[in-house]
This record gives sequence, C-alpha cells and structure tokens, in this order.
Amino acid sequence: MRFLITGTAGFIGFHLARRLLADGHAVVGFDGMTDYYDLKLKEARHAVLSRSNAFKPVIGRLEDPSALQQAAELAEPEVIFHLAAQAGVRYSIENPRAYVDANLVGSYNLLEVARQVKPRHLLLASTSSVYGGNDVMPFREMDKADQPLTLYAATKKAMEVMSHSQSHLWQIPTTCFRFFTVYGPWGRPDMALFKFVDRILNAQPIEIYGHGEMRRDFTYVDDLVEAMVRLVDIVPATGVAAKGAERFDTISGVAPWRVVNIAGGKPTGLLDFVEAIETALGRPAIRHMLPMQPGDVKETFGGHELLEALTGYLPQTSMETGVTAFVSWYRDYYGLA
Repeated sequence: MRFLITGTAGFIGFHLARRLLADGHAVVGFDGMTDYYDLKLKEARHAVLSRSNAFKPVIGRLEDPSALQQAAELAEPEVIFHLAAQAGVRYSIENPRAYVDANLVGSYNLLEVARQVKPRHLLLASTSSVYGGNDVMPFREMDKADQPLTLYAATKKAMEVMSHSQSHLWQIPTTCFRFFTVYGPWGRPDMALFKFVDRILNAQPIEIYGHGEMRRDFTYVDDLVEAMVRLVDIVPATGVAAKGAERFDTISGVAPWRVVNIAGGKPTGLLDFVEAIETALGRPAIRHMLPMQPGDVKETFGGHELLEALTGYLPQTSMETGVTAFVSWYRDYYGLA
C-alpha cells in the first residue's frame, strides 16, 4: 500500500516507516527536522530509511499547509499516519507556543489534507497524558479525559476532538492511539532511558523524580509498531462496535472514529527501571532523588482490553529485553566498546 507518515525522522515514526518498508509498502515521510534535539540523530534515521527506494522524504513543517499538500500529492496515500508533533511534557511548560503551533495548527493542517485526500484510514498518535488528573487505574478509553495537567496533554486531546469532528463531517475513518511511555533503540535524547544511560556511562548523577515512587506503563517500540500495523486494517465504521468489545469499544455513534490505548498493562516502578539499566550497563547509577515535577503524574497504567479485542495482540517485550536492546543500540551508535 501507499503510506504518508508524518514524523519519520522522529523516534516512533522512524520505526513505523522502517517496518512498513520492510513489509513491501511505499512510504512518503514528512518531517520538519526541528532542533528540539540533535539533528544528527534525526538525519541518521532518515538515512536508514533512504536505503529503500520505496521511501521518499519531504522536509517541511506541519504549520505549512503547502508542504503537507506537496507530501500528499507525492504519496497519493491510501493510509495516513500522523505522528509528527512537538513532544515532551516538561518542555511544554517552558515553550508552550511550540505546542500550539505544531500540535494544534499543524494537526488541523494535516486533517485538512486528509479531508482532500480521503484516505482509507487515518491514524493519529495521541498520548496517555490526556488522562491527566484521573486517579482510577487502569486508564480506560471510555474514561473521561478532561483534566490535562500540561499544555502538551491538552493539545493532544484537542487533536483527538478535532479529528472526531472532521471524521463526522467528511466521513474519514479515523483511529487515535494513546501511547504509554514508549522506549527502545533510536529513542529521543530527552527521554529518561536515553538520559540515564548517557549519564551513568559518564559517571554523572541521574535525576529521579518523585523520589523514585512513580510507576510507568512502559511500551517497547517494536510492540507499539506491531499494534499500529495491525490496526491499519481495523477500519472504523460508524456505530459498529468490534465483536466481543461491545461494552468497551469507543466507536463513535456519529462518525467512523475510535480511540485505542496501546499499552502493556504492566506498570513498572521507576527504581526497577533504573535497576534494569544498571544491569544492562554493568555499572551502578549515582542517584539524585528529587520531588515530583510540575505536570508529572505518579502512575500510568493503561487498560488494553480494546486493543486485544481489535487486534488479538498485546505488547509482550520484557523491560529487561527492551532496555538491553536500547543499550546495545546506544553503544553501537556512539561507537562505545
């Protein structure tokens, strides 16, 4: 099939594009190459994808409708994945305007492209952060998600809501994913795993927020990609719940639209995560315990019943396996023994 993917120089977009290319599909990748983090890492990801003749990159910002239009014309996509966004929970407190520009204006521009292209399926990346102040675990898709704690979360929830209205008005089959703490090789330098490995190898202290009492529903990137690929063919139809999921399917009664958690449903303590990193590196961390930061939540725990009902699949990579794979990639990428 022909795919248009936004964010192919990013962590998750790169992995998704590489998987689809390996499966024999054609991919047009759209990315802004912003300097939020090391451009060399983004360029290296695109260089890997460009080894395939079926990959065509388009460099442009989501805020530029003409650039998105160019990508759509090149791709003639049957399926669109929208993964590009201004990421980072804490950075949204420092630079909120970047989130308004990319995640609100940019996502609207992408939705307008989808209205014109009319893909067979539009799939959008959201986040577990939309659950915000909810304190009932696990987080389930049917729960209200109206108490975001950061502008990042608010812009992602707004994207979900905008996509529902567009799906209703223009009959665009749409699925929104809510990701839960994705990690793995080629990850972002601002994420905890990358920072912890870097600092431990350089004998520098790592900052552990919430005094190590936080828990996260970590999802290995290959598991995430497998779930996304399986969902491509699960095209929503207005009011038609998935068999066996009638009680908890989020299918809209007025649009071909649903939202799905992609989570393993197995929260891991932050200190257990650190210990897995120490084991993989073969050296201890210097731990600097700090209080919770603004916008943080103490725990994430995603319900996965809908994902399993739709795809028959659940994330399965163990924390130890995933962390070891990241450490191996990190050593190779930076030429470390």
